[in-house]
Amino acid sequence: MNLVSRRTDLPVLLLHNLDQKWPSEDVDRALQDVAELELAMREVGHPVTNVRVCDGDLARLLSNHDPYEYIILNWCEEIPGMPHSESLVALTLEELKFSYTGSPAAVLELSWCKGKVKALLDQHGVPTPGWRVYESTRIEGWNCFPAIVKPSMEHCSLGVTVEAVVLNPSELKERIAYVLDEFKQPALVEDFIDGREFHISLWGNGVVEMLPPAEMDFGAFEDVRERLCTYDSKFTPGSIHYNNIQLRLPAPLSETDYERLKQTVFQAYFIIGCRDYARIDIRLRDGVFYVLDVNPNPDISSGASMACAAEVASYSYGAMASQLLNIAAQRHPVFGASSVDPLSSFRL
Repeated sequence: MNLVSRRTDLPVLLLHNLDQKWPSEDVDRALQDVAELELAMREVGHPVTNVRVCDGDLARLLSNHDPYEYIILNWCEEIPGMPHSESLVALTLEELKFSYTGSPAAVLELSWCKGKVKALLDQHGVPTPGWRVYESTRIEGWNCFPAIVKPSMEHCSLGVTVEAVVLNPSELKERIAYVLDEFKQPALVEDFIDGREFHISLWGNGVVEMLPPAEMDFGAFEDVRERLCTYDSKFTPGSIHYNNIQLRLPAPLSETDYERLKQTVFQAYFIIGCRDYARIDIRLRDGVFYVLDVNPNPDISSGASMACAAEVASYSYGAMASQLLNIAAQRHPVFGASSVDPLSSFRL
């Protein structure tokens, strides 16, 4: 599945954020991840310039780089000291006329508001768990249990612990109060789909490819509260969920289920307006694939599900990054004029 049309000579600005207020272990991990990605891109041929964002003056940081000469691999998740500023990074890149990987500012901004995302999915008939957003602990009208309570404007499973799964109105009220107090934002309450969970990576525009589905196997857990991907499962090595959730890649699926899954994730990808690549989190219950979350610009570190899925599809880590660059290059004023659609060789 490797593509002969993919250019490996595109010059890259590897844009990433680093906040010196992070714990030292987080700084070290971020630097290791960036170094690994930079080396992988160099190994497949891309000239790479490392651009580290440590303050809010992104325009100054990029002032010595000509947008006609580079593609930006946008791995800048926020401006240091400015939470939820991912969309501001993209907006600044647009204002500076840079071509960059990933979704535009409006889509990144939308993705932070889970209620708006779910409303769009509902509007277009894409299955998503029943939900409500609560701004107080008055919970009249909710009688679906088990339920899960999350902050309504966060990423990376912040606030998702075993306590987030509630079994009765008393627990629901208590957990909503916790989210309101701890995160200073409304709480999203959802029907908890106790079923198989899949993380689906996609890339492309117009013609989109679904990479091999990854399943998060909760077979080690008997308690319904523990059958979920918590914050610890992603970021805390040694934790119960980190150690015991098994990755099945590719996920075993019947041909019928595979096609139904593909149809669901494609709909979600286009409805939310994802560009270049995304990861969509799904749960299966009674033959229905429910969209839990849509993640434009998901994690692309080597251990994340997208890189793992790309590897199963015969892309090295560097080739995966190169593919993202080639997709973004379609929008570049110079590179886009002579480039070939990197997905044109295998349309679905």
